[in-house]
Amino acid sequence: MNIHYLQHVAFEDLGCIQTWAERAGHTVSCTRLYAGETLPSLPGIDWLIVMGGPMGVYDDVRYPWLAHEKQYISQAIEQGKTVLGICLGAQLIAGVLGARVYTNPQKEIGWFPVTKAAGSAQAVLSSELPDSITAFHWHGDTFELPPGAVHLFESEACRNQAFVYAGRVAGFQFHCEITRAGVERLITYCGSEIIEEPFIQTAEEMLSDEGRFASVNRIMEQVLDRLVSGDTG
Repeated sequence: MNIHYLQHVAFEDLGCIQTWAERAGHTVSCTRLYAGETLPSLPGIDWLIVMGGPMGVYDDVRYPWLAHEKQYISQAIEQGKTVLGICLGAQLIAGVLGARVYTNPQKEIGWFPVTKAAGSAQAVLSSELPDSITAFHWHGDTFELPPGAVHLFESEACRNQAFVYAGRVAGFQFHCEITRAGVERLITYCGSEIIEEPFIQTAEEMLSDEGRFASVNRIMEQVLDRLVSGDTG
């Protein structure tokens, strides 16, 4: 299987998804949008993964490549590809599916629980996951649920945390792919956002429990395995 991912900044990569793909023998390629790389032809890929980044879905003037990226994601969905978005990636997918993307009332940065949304049991992608996940977050924006999507998870700070659409398109506002190195890079490059607010942890708190990384990475692998099977509800 050919997996292609879109990278918005050098410090946010596939995390544990890279390890999972290599172990399964999948081919992985990347477009580094921040470096001006060209998007590949869609017929040559099976999966599209859209990663995170500090920019917003609405920042087309500052990041002109966003407009082309949105068209590409929309075409991938229309052509029946499996599409997975994480953080900004989830917002971009929600946006191209017609949902509003906007600033959340508060930023959510650190390890906070997400719980299953009412009605999520109809999605097999959700049914095998825990009712509550202590997930990693680093976002200030959120999205409305796209028309026709199934709401999967929510948190105290942000209602729409995850969704699945048409059984093969999924968006996760939170990070289950994250590794310790990934959090360390976020702290290095986005540390100015770490201020005293109800849903923002200190850098020390974010790195204090090594077991959290292994836990969310296992959940990410469950999601990926289910997407491979095509049985996502």
